[in-house]
Amino acid sequence: MNKIFKSVSLLAAAAVVLPSLANAGSKSIYGNDDRQDYFEASPAMRQLADSVVSLWPSKQVKFEGGEFKLATIGFGEALNLCPGEKFREQPIGAFCSGTLVGEDLVMTAGHCITDEAKCADTKLVFGFNITAAGGAPSTSVKPENIYGCKRIVKRALDKQASGIIGTGLAIIGALLNKEAGPDFALIQLDRKVEGRKPLAIDRGGAAKGDRVFVIGHPVGLPVKVAGDATVRDNSFKAFFLTDLDTFGGNSGSAVFNARTNLIEGILVRGGTDFVDSPAGCKTQYRTGQNEGKGEAVTKISVLSSFIPELRASKSAPTVEAIGVQVEEIVAPSEDLSRRLQF
Repeated sequence: MNKIFKSVSLLAAAAVVLPSLANAGSKSIYGNDDRQDYFEASPAMRQLADSVVSLWPSKQVKFEGGEFKLATIGFGEALNLCPGEKFREQPIGAFCSGTLVGEDLVMTAGHCITDEAKCADTKLVFGFNITAAGGAPSTSVKPENIYGCKRIVKRALDKQASGIIGTGLAIIGALLNKEAGPDFALIQLDRKVEGRKPLAIDRGGAAKGDRVFVIGHPVGLPVKVAGDATVRDNSFKAFFLTDLDTFGGNSGSAVFNARTNLIEGILVRGGTDFVDSPAGCKTQYRTGQNEGKGEAVTKISVLSSFIPELRASKSAPTVEAIGVQVEEIVAPSEDLSRRLQF
């Protein structure tokens, strides 16, 4: 990477990542930090992760020397993390996560892709991960793993949630309204995805107490897998709450049932991400496994009618467990969407 592009890339990444982290509906760590890197997961779990995609602003993805270069910034540098914080030395840059659920169909959060202009300005990157202990993150990506957003197939964003500007706690508080609406987007890619399988969804739905795990890009990091969590409360109309370890950037991540390995929903919002330490640096917020308000997940039943049935597939691959049709809602302003991206 030439020095000029590297400097511009860091500035571009920081300009997008930092405001989003500062103002987004955030997530938390419950109990132990259960996030795993791609190389730490089982082969079957990595197969699922291969169908997870990271979302990037177009200006952070540049074609150079036969590959696409991803503009990133160091996690610790961007947030002034304290020494020893998990994943501190890794790069960040993606603003949301998504999952392949059709041959050219990606599922994400509605606040990630707010309108057709946002769709056109987004690149979807498969394979942003770390494949070996001590290995470098894959910030140089082959063209076959980069896709454009062609159009929004279906999208919804609850008016109450979209109208809130403030802390993650304020946002999750709004979602505790049992009649709160959904947050999701289904987008069509600019071509069919080759070499990666669409993942199956649970058309029945999760129940309280079901064990779940999530795969996505917390804080825009290389892909992470996190489990050892359960469905805390499934009494809401469009959401359920869980105690998954997630962060800004996990918005749009698929949440899976650990028994069936089918997708149960889309991670959208949660509690506090980071807190200031007495040393003047930031630490990743932790609470007890059974404490906090929980992470909000849009139920897959809300959008299942828009997702095609997979041929000859009624269940997802066997995986080692780790640990209504809705009406279109007018998208919020671009300014608000940036504040709610993570």
